[in-house]
Amino acid sequence: MSLAVAIQMDPIESIDIDADSTFVLALEAQKRGHALFHYLPRDLAFRNGKVLARVRPLNVRRVKGDHFTLGAAELVDLSSMDVVLMRQDPPFDMAYITATHLLDHIHPKTLVVNDPTEVRNAPEKLLVTHFGDLMPPTLITSDRDQILDFRNEFKDIIVKPLFGNGGAGVFHIMPGDENLNSLLEMFTQLYREPVMVQRYLPEVRQGDKRIILVDGEAVGAVNRVPAEGEARSNLHVGGQAVKSPLTKRDREICAAIGPTLKAKGLVFVGIDVIGDYLTEINVTSPTGIQQIDRFDGVCIEALIWDAIETRRRVA
Repeated sequence: MSLAVAIQMDPIESIDIDADSTFVLALEAQKRGHALFHYLPRDLAFRNGKVLARVRPLNVRRVKGDHFTLGAAELVDLSSMDVVLMRQDPPFDMAYITATHLLDHIHPKTLVVNDPTEVRNAPEKLLVTHFGDLMPPTLITSDRDQILDFRNEFKDIIVKPLFGNGGAGVFHIMPGDENLNSLLEMFTQLYREPVMVQRYLPEVRQGDKRIILVDGEAVGAVNRVPAEGEARSNLHVGGQAVKSPLTKRDREICAAIGPTLKAKGLVFVGIDVIGDYLTEINVTSPTGIQQIDRFDGVCIEALIWDAIETRRRVA
């Protein structure tokens, strides 16, 4: 099977080839003989009923400083592609949402991964609320009094923007911390959306585990341990990636959510687990493939392409 694959992503010249998940997805696709094309989100257009993009043929290789070649740009109808990988990074803002609406016009004739309708309906901090028995005590609101009541009940809390990403804007408010009111004032100025407030999980000091699911099946995990004095475990803010097996509880969580993810066409998903709790379900541009590959001696990108090719055959 040889497929025409368009990758909607951020500028490829700026990626870290030793960590970027889209890069290894492209490498694996190329290895299988698929033709690759690259375009930026801003290159997407809708005209006369067609979804267009100014794409460039793409070749990738694992050579630092020389990891890609792009051919001449050409305006194409994306419905002529077999697969579109929607891989630009969040934030999950109106530009991101608009892109999902445009890609809806070509899916599923052209297989968009992940399904754009379901991506739009499943921002990471909201999809998880449909599995309330798996998540820690959580409040989503703009109501200051409810936030203060939640803090009075649980004392030690996390406050974060509902549509943030990469750990940006995440605050640990400890008992006795007098900054909550000022923080809420700042959030009101920066965001129109409600905030998410959760009971602080001290287990995060042992790590925030990223588990990858492919078509609803858990295929590997990496633990991200926060740096000393840091409440966030994200790797780009100093978290350390550590080998981590899947525990019995991890598998219970994955078994509970897996069928829903598969049914929604969410082929490549990364979930976050702290202790015994599911905290996020990442469907926009999940990461973690390369770290797990190195720790476990696996090839998750091959499993993802197996799932994509299977869906294409069925279609």
